[in-house]
Amino acid sequence: MEVALILEKLILIVLVFAVTMLFALYSTYAERKVAGFLQDRYGPNRAGPFGLLQPLADGAKLFAKEEFMPNTPNKVLFIIGPAIAMSISLLGVSVIPWAEKFIIAGYEFIPQIADVNVAVLYIVAVLSTSVYGVVIGGWASNNKYSLIGSIRAGAQMISYEIAMGLSIIAIIMMTGTLSLSEITQQQANGVWNIILQPLTFIIFLVCSFAECNRTPFDLAECESELVNGHHTEYSSLGMGFYMFSEYASMFFSSAFISVLFFGGYHYPGMSWVNENWGVNIANTLAVLSLLAKTAFFIFFYMWVRWTIPRFRYDQLMKLGWKMLFPLAIVNIILVGVFTLLFK
Repeated sequence: MEVALILEKLILIVLVFAVTMLFALYSTYAERKVAGFLQDRYGPNRAGPFGLLQPLADGAKLFAKEEFMPNTPNKVLFIIGPAIAMSISLLGVSVIPWAEKFIIAGYEFIPQIADVNVAVLYIVAVLSTSVYGVVIGGWASNNKYSLIGSIRAGAQMISYEIAMGLSIIAIIMMTGTLSLSEITQQQANGVWNIILQPLTFIIFLVCSFAECNRTPFDLAECESELVNGHHTEYSSLGMGFYMFSEYASMFFSSAFISVLFFGGYHYPGMSWVNENWGVNIANTLAVLSLLAKTAFFIFFYMWVRWTIPRFRYDQLMKLGWKMLFPLAIVNIILVGVFTLLFK
């Protein structure tokens, strides 16, 4: 039984890693296609039909480039920086529940790598360490522009983590659990948390943009001021790791938002499909449902990037500390009163 469990988890790890990397890979393609559509121009359309092989061409280009290392006394940290950024961006998906269960040859297969009862706390811990990849990379580059970019990113991420953490507290107060699978099950009746806590969702969504360093919060790599920010000195796979870590983080963040506020893998009519078409079909559609919700939020990230200009740094910090932080505290009070009165 232990061997079967280990094999199940290994298969899940490979599948989730493959899906995450596939989404990260083709998010670079989708980013340029969405930008082209919004700007009334073509996106990539040369490599393969409709440009679908463009991400593979980009990956081959990154592999083929020379790995350049600047004259820095922190060569080990220079290598570790992008490795941390990439690793942290992949860790969060390990606690995302993708469906309830599959039954294969009498064996129950639960598509969740780790169903821990403190999953939300684990994710907060993972997010809080993501800043190290950016800061270490900027510091070790021995470049003032990289250092300024990493300092900006560190201050930004820490500032917005506070409001994000407070918004998560509001969700925990209402659901009474730190387990993502339980939070998902509580939304099975169609009453998603977005309906009960719209203000919490808005705060969390804005903070997720800042955590992923996405426009209008991309001050860490503001090209007009910082050349290319914390990864100015990186080339080849180092640059590739930083780029893919952003898109992998966007995938995880979109999946996390879907689980917290939009019912996770649940979809209308899931119980009917379960009763009439069987558990496996119902849960296959559940996986596709969660992936569809995730894909929508990835598109939303891109839509915002090519629509809204970036903030000035003082505006960014003012929004984080003077607006979102007190708003998140007020939201906790409102959720607490609502919970006492109606639950």
